[in-house]
Amino acid sequence: MQGSTCKSKQVRALSAKPRGGSTRAMLGRYAAAVLAVVLVANAAPANATLAPKADPMTVAQTTVNEGLTVLADKATPLGQRQEQLKQIVAAGFDYAEMSRSAMGYHWRQLSPDQQMEFTEVFTSFVQDAYLSKINEYQGQQVDFVKSRPDGPDYAQVYSNVLQDGKPSLPVNYRLKKTAGGWKIYDVTVDAISIIGNYRNQFNRVMNNKGYATLISDLKSKQASIAATLGAN
Repeated sequence: MQGSTCKSKQVRALSAKPRGGSTRAMLGRYAAAVLAVVLVANAAPANATLAPKADPMTVAQTTVNEGLTVLADKATPLGQRQEQLKQIVAAGFDYAEMSRSAMGYHWRQLSPDQQMEFTEVFTSFVQDAYLSKINEYQGQQVDFVKSRPDGPDYAQVYSNVLQDGKPSLPVNYRLKKTAGGWKIYDVTVDAISIIGNYRNQFNRVMNNKGYATLISDLKSKQASIAATLGAN
């Protein structure tokens, strides 16, 4: 593929939706709302009462429930709820780690300035992509099941998103212990890694066209989503 046709397909490939087998049918619009919860609401709000040394389960459970409260508040205008979630998102996620993981082995090929640029753009892209879907939330609740250590500095929290009349959807959180406490660096929905999904997409663009095309496409997609948010 060459020229504008190739670039157009690459822009569309930078999708916020997970891919993979039968899960694609299960997710759709419902998954967009779920991911709005787990990728936007999983941040410690300014009024959260989390202790600095809160364990992974407490971090995930408290912050998700705070996010669900915002999502369920249909009386508040959509744009205001989006802004509320955006203001609190940075505390709960390690976006630097997410960005490194999303780029995979290509991360080492980037200069420090490029790494900083990619982290900023990728963070805005992820936030805006799922903020644009929060109005599709329909009251689903999250049942937290257990927490499991994955070594001294890593852990995974298991949960199920409950939906009336349908099977629950497994949504798990991978956390890393940082100087600022436990932070989420990946989320899996029905065993599909969100960051792994992005990594596959980014690798294809990096291998075929390089960083300049990837960052240009990502900026274009993020700007398009941001414009949609602004129109609400």
